[in-house]
Amino acid sequence: MKQFWVDIRPWNKEIATTAIESGADAIVVDRAEDVRRLGRITTVAPDGDIKPGKDVVECTITDKASENRAAEQGKHTLVIAETSDWTVIPLENLVAQSDRIIAKVKDEKDAQMALHVLEKGTHGILLKTDSPAMVKSVAALLKSPADRVGLVPFKVTKIHPVGMGDRVCVDTCSMLSDGEGMLMGNTSSAMLLVHAETLENPYVAPRPFRVNAGAVHAYILLPDGKTAYLSDLAIGGQVLVSDAKGTAHSAIIGRTKIERRPLLLVEAEAGKAKVSLILQNAETIRLVGEDGKAISVVNLQKGDTIMGCVLEGGRHFGIAVRETIREK
Repeated sequence: MKQFWVDIRPWNKEIATTAIESGADAIVVDRAEDVRRLGRITTVAPDGDIKPGKDVVECTITDKASENRAAEQGKHTLVIAETSDWTVIPLENLVAQSDRIIAKVKDEKDAQMALHVLEKGTHGILLKTDSPAMVKSVAALLKSPADRVGLVPFKVTKIHPVGMGDRVCVDTCSMLSDGEGMLMGNTSSAMLLVHAETLENPYVAPRPFRVNAGAVHAYILLPDGKTAYLSDLAIGGQVLVSDAKGTAHSAIIGRTKIERRPLLLVEAEAGKAKVSLILQNAETIRLVGEDGKAISVVNLQKGDTIMGCVLEGGRHFGIAVRETIREK
């Protein structure tokens, strides 16, 4: 996830309050104690969580020499980069050499450019403004559901009960919508979209914040493109939520619940890609069809089309790696 920092030097209580309420990741201030009176948030200050000169350095790009110094520093630490006459080229050069660049911006237009430079964008932005409305506008730009996942249709090839095991429910701090769910798989090379519990049924009340995700060993796709085991998810972490078209956003984990339940193996394929997932064997567990509608696993048939994604297989602590790894 891109970092959203707000520069409040000199101190401005209204901007600080707006930044916290808008979900900023950090506030840059002269004294961290000013921020601590308002709420809990990461501070960048001599007495803060992130120390200037040690954990992050600020650079003004005025020529090629200063650009080169910033790029070199960006190999080792976070760099806040500012240009006197803001241009794209210096930022492109920095982003090409470092994943630790935070661009100092003044408005939404600058933020858009920084976040998309060379397609991958900077690590984050530092907004300097006296306008609370601008803080909210830029925050909406970063926090909006603008991410996309490349989903493809899979044809179901197998549905088979496998016995008892431990499965995980992921409860989020968001109300999910019909057609939305999370991506899980038995392997890291392909995953299926499991529908949230948003629908009415005669057995239990809807739980729109919940996805009954799968067995404890399964991988889940996270907002940063990494994966995690369902059993490792923790309160306060984030998961990726997607609809059938691949429009995605993050959601905060409020709770996970592991219970022993009867399980069901679902296998499917898309061309040469194969996917499998072990889910709870119950009517309320649903996958997502190509039309975006939920399909209960008890009604699932061979040949049905369900949505999923194909990823680069092989993970080391959730990060894709290029090495010889076979998952079956």
